[in-house]
Amino acid sequence: MSFNDSGFGESPNQGYSGNRGYGGGRRFDDRPKPVETGKEYDVSITEISRKGDGIARVEGFVIFVKGGQVGQNTKVKITQVGVRFATANVVGEGTSQPATE
Repeated sequence: MSFNDSGFGESPNQGYSGNRGYGGGRRFDDRPKPVETGKEYDVSITEISRKGDGIARVEGFVIFVKGGQVGQNTKVKITQVGVRFATANVVGEGTSQPATE
């Protein structure tokens, strides 16, 4: 292995930020999100996160719901949408047929 100005055995054009290695260049932020900040959705809380928030999903997209409890069908308002998940607050009771998955 040789050492040069760009690192161990790497050419100057092959840094760690290149599009190679894990994930095959797949980017999560390229896909449209099924939820939008400020909008309300009926969801079903299916799990609890390590931090104690409820976890719901809309079309497979994860939403962390503050104060959500497992088994709860509720209406939530999205407060923030990230690359891989969203956060939300409970705003009311949901319908019996939540729009998840």
